[in-house]
Amino acid sequence: MRTALVFGGSGQVGAALLARMPAAGWSAVAVSRGAQAERHGVRWLRGDLARCEGLPATVDAIFSCGPLDHFARWYVAAPVRAPRVVAFGSTSASAKQASPDPEERALAARLREAEAGLFAAAAVRGAAATVLRPTLVYGAGRDRTLARIAAMASRTGWFLVPRGTHGLRQPVHVDDLAAAALAACEAPAAHGRAYDLPGGEALPWRWMVARTLAALSPPPRVLEVPMPVFRLAIAAARLAGRADGFGAGALARLREDLVFDAAPARADFGYAPRPFVAADAVRGIAARAG
Repeated sequence: MRTALVFGGSGQVGAALLARMPAAGWSAVAVSRGAQAERHGVRWLRGDLARCEGLPATVDAIFSCGPLDHFARWYVAAPVRAPRVVAFGSTSASAKQASPDPEERALAARLREAEAGLFAAAAVRGAAATVLRPTLVYGAGRDRTLARIAAMASRTGWFLVPRGTHGLRQPVHVDDLAAAALAACEAPAAHGRAYDLPGGEALPWRWMVARTLAALSPPPRVLEVPMPVFRLAIAAARLAGRADGFGAGALARLREDLVFDAAPARADFGYAPRPFVAADAVRGIAARAG
């Protein structure tokens, strides 16, 4: 059985990856800041990218499921040797490159720099690196988009959507991302490459939200309002600490298509994401909201 070092194993994508690993012939050494429940095939270490004792000297692969910029900095001088590295980034590297929000533009720049730095460091270390860029992640009830919208609507019984928000989205399931990471690790064609990983269905933003909320029981009402009214509602929510991260850039993108090509990932390692499953987007939300 091969051994992997996994960073971000307690996150939504990392947890799905660890769940798949034993059946794929992997054992894992996973790093987490907090104590984690024991699970088959996983040995947990307490720590993070800044400090972690007990890291193995060599593993068959390193998987990073957390922030790419932090991982890329760690990897440059990492004490662990591995012939394969698979790291998750984000389609924000391109989608937010021209955002009106300076913080979003800075994030896009950090992601691009991290990708370049990771590939350069892997080449120096004689390793093969692959970067995977998911779109809008869902499926674990822990994401900051659909799960947060569902939780807010479950508490209030309604949710506002602005008119004209027909920009396309491709929500991608966490389990499809976990499968992609394992498949990419095995694919020689993926060495030294970055791939966009969209979901299997493109939906207008407003429809995506409506389908998500319809999966709740009871389903909240979706109230369509003019954009100025929605802006005022978002401003009020930010003041209440409930809409952080939903700034000018995010509002502008509601009318933009964020559509990415899965063909390269499909050709190189058989990527086959499922259509959007609204029930998975709201899993456990009602109980937590109550």
